[in-house]
Amino acid sequence: MFYRGKYADGGDGREMAAKRQRTVDPGSSFYGTSPGSSFMYNPTPYGYVSQPPPPPPFPVVRLRGLPFDCTETDVAEFFHGLDIVDVLFVHKGGKFTGEAFCVLGYPLQVDFALQRNRQNIGRRYVEVFRSKRQEYYKAIANEVSDTRGSSPRRSAPRAKSYDDGKDSAEHTGVLRLRGLPFSASKDDIMDFFKDFVLSEDSVHIVMNSEGRPSGEAYVEFTNAEDSKAAMAKDRMTLGSRYIELFPSSHGEMEDAVSRGR
Repeated sequence: MFYRGKYADGGDGREMAAKRQRTVDPGSSFYGTSPGSSFMYNPTPYGYVSQPPPPPPFPVVRLRGLPFDCTETDVAEFFHGLDIVDVLFVHKGGKFTGEAFCVLGYPLQVDFALQRNRQNIGRRYVEVFRSKRQEYYKAIANEVSDTRGSSPRRSAPRAKSYDDGKDSAEHTGVLRLRGLPFSASKDDIMDFFKDFVLSEDSVHIVMNSEGRPSGEAYVEFTNAEDSKAAMAKDRMTLGSRYIELFPSSHGEMEDAVSRGR
């Protein structure tokens, strides 16, 4: 759920984080040159060798004490003014632990993020700590393992009445998606629903008041039968994030999309 940020290799933050798996690819580096590359300079008989400077530190912080109903939008507002590349909520046994990792657009923004330590989200103060690339990667692996090790419904428990409300809701051919990575593109969403015929025009990513992805989207299916069948994807994963689906309407979709313009 992703904001724009320029990296040392000149890429755009949204493109670089389009799929979280790319950040854990051992053959690539999130910043700078790949680990396997080197720069050797030997213009004289003296054999002068120059090594490239070390890459900048991975810009990630860990949050603790988050409200249990916290959303990616809440975290983005908590770090208002900073470039958010990813927010990863930490679960254990399918339950939210109150912790999260937040990847920022620039290494220098970590110091600004730390200044929010012990400020509030709702009625709870949130602790902010420095973190490391390896801790973030490990958390991603644990989230994927936790999700695969349990049913999608157990990975995000809700009251029975909550699910009954989804099942009994009237379908109009429109679904609302919640929990998307900030980097999710229309192509990612179309791939998530690859068993259905969709076009880019049928996928609407909702922006917040700053014109950045809110973590929600609306998808228009060919008919109500398709949207009802697509509910089988409820709480399945896109990357390492489980996606919640809700029956919606064209009116709700138009209102949400227009608010983000």
